[in-house]
Amino acid sequence: MSEEQNKNNYGADNIQALEGMEHVRMRPSMYIGDVGVRGLHHLVYEVVDNSIDEALAGHCDAIDVIINEDNSITTTDNGRGIPVDIHKKEGVSALQVVMTKIGAGGKFDKDSYKVSGGLHGVGVSCVNALSEHLTATVHRDGKIYQQEYERGKPLYPVKPIGDTEKRGTIVTFKPDGDIFTQTRDYNYDTLASRLRELAFLNKGITITLIDKRETDEKGEYIGETFHSDEGLPEFIRFLDGNREPLIAGVIAMEGEKNGVPVEVAMVYNTSYSENLHSYVNNINTHEGGTHLSGFRRGLTTTLKKYADASGMLDKLKFEIAGDDFREGLTAIVSVKVQEPQFEGQTKTKLGNREVTSAVSQSVSEMLENYLEENPNDAKIIVQKVILAATARHAARKAREMVQRKTVMSGGGLPGKLSDCSEQDPEKCEVFLVEGDSAGGTAKQGRDRNFQAILPLRGKILNVEKAMQHKVFENEEIRNIFTALGVTIGTEEDSKALNLSKLRYHKIVIMCDADVDGSHISTLILTFFFRYMKDLVEAGHVYIATPPLYLVKKGQKKEYAWNDKERDALNEQFGGSAGIQRYKGLGEMNAEQLWDTTMNPDFRTLRQVTIDNGTEADRIFSMLMGDEVPPRREFIEKNAVYANIDA
Repeated sequence: MSEEQNKNNYGADNIQALEGMEHVRMRPSMYIGDVGVRGLHHLVYEVVDNSIDEALAGHCDAIDVIINEDNSITTTDNGRGIPVDIHKKEGVSALQVVMTKIGAGGKFDKDSYKVSGGLHGVGVSCVNALSEHLTATVHRDGKIYQQEYERGKPLYPVKPIGDTEKRGTIVTFKPDGDIFTQTRDYNYDTLASRLRELAFLNKGITITLIDKRETDEKGEYIGETFHSDEGLPEFIRFLDGNREPLIAGVIAMEGEKNGVPVEVAMVYNTSYSENLHSYVNNINTHEGGTHLSGFRRGLTTTLKKYADASGMLDKLKFEIAGDDFREGLTAIVSVKVQEPQFEGQTKTKLGNREVTSAVSQSVSEMLENYLEENPNDAKIIVQKVILAATARHAARKAREMVQRKTVMSGGGLPGKLSDCSEQDPEKCEVFLVEGDSAGGTAKQGRDRNFQAILPLRGKILNVEKAMQHKVFENEEIRNIFTALGVTIGTEEDSKALNLSKLRYHKIVIMCDADVDGSHISTLILTFFFRYMKDLVEAGHVYIATPPLYLVKKGQKKEYAWNDKERDALNEQFGGSAGIQRYKGLGEMNAEQLWDTTMNPDFRTLRQVTIDNGTEADRIFSMLMGDEVPPRREFIEKNAVYANIDA
């Protein structure tokens, strides 16, 4: 049999069962990360990954995802359909093997799939184990086959249920309420962000998302279709749409080096932030790895060589650093690796050493060609690098000033900080409070044993528009660094934090529940995202949720966090209740602030997480950048319920 025939002969023998799935229901977090919101959505990604694998193998170009009325999910693809013939080793249909054996799937057979994504191959069987009900329907070889499962156990053998001219796989599952006790409510925007990302990363595929829980003014279901003909260059333009470009075009390449398919797209803008996004087999490796190291090496070496040869660096009195070449850079690096080695269960850092040189060589060739063919753009980029180096040189003094004032280097705490008596950082929390008035109330209402208060004067600097040395010179930002006790990092990696010195493991942003308060919260979140991202990723940053109203009638009183709750309480109290609108935290007395917002037994804290780094980057640049139209459009669309959850 020829190699081509063997590649297309996808049958039961291509399915390899690696191990059982007994532990999935007992230890679900080991397989999907957690059983909260993130794990719930990960179930969808696992099923979609199977369809994407079919697309990568050249057998699928359309994927549909439907959120049903009951929050179950249906995914459909036009791939070859999961094999249904009898698996020799297992003695049952290959479909049943795929759906009930952890690690079973064609992706472990190199003749079926060259590369694949998914969570270490646990795939759809893990989704099955964590679903109260799942139905798998396969269109294959002119027949429709079906099997249903409850909590991973088949209800009957795979059976034919009809004839068809179509091909593909349909999976409908409903997450198990015994496992997902926090919520089973899918977030449309979260799924849309990931599916859009997959469409950009796999050009030519059409992915449709439909939400049957909601209809528009025409009575049609909410939905979107994602498709990209260009891939990464189109992705870059989408991500950087809220920034002012420095050069007109996107620098992009696609090719293969040392057997590793590499795609890179990059563009320079007028901002001062560096935004690098990396993917391995469609998985967002937010901790980077060898592919990102290769990109940085290729970029720095090639640009440095060009800048030296141009003579533009001759008058500089200090060295250019790696960071200088990446200021104002937005880039996406996507590689496909046959046997990826990831550090940790969550697939966040690539470890394959051979990928470094493959990406480095690819980027060097791409940049050399671009700089040679576009001398004007090359000059603009080098000028940007020189400006970045000059600013970094100025920032060194500002950074050293912050370092000298940190607690651990012998300086004192900020004068406005009211510290707590507890010394164990795991038990300590600090509230970043808007204004001296609210800060005073918070100081009176807090538990001094473990709660510290740091009042911030008005609106802190918008770091999205500020050069690095201006950030480190800002008094409020210096106070945050000093109070937290973290060291800032080196010139080579100015945003790396030493979290071992962190003085509080809960950092709570507490601002007024109004437009100004939301703006200040977003300014602080932007600062954390751009300069203290490690804190966010480690789960240390939270947002407090103070009430908007106090509803009183006679001896009865209740707090309301929105207009709907206020109206419901008023009706519950028989109407004509007294309603007090809190214009700010300072309008509450210390006891009220403690009861509603600071008491761990009753308060609601929203933990800030980064589920999708590319989408968070895009939203922060839109909200805090220079471009007004996208921000206006976002506010008009989300004015009633806008909550920025990074």
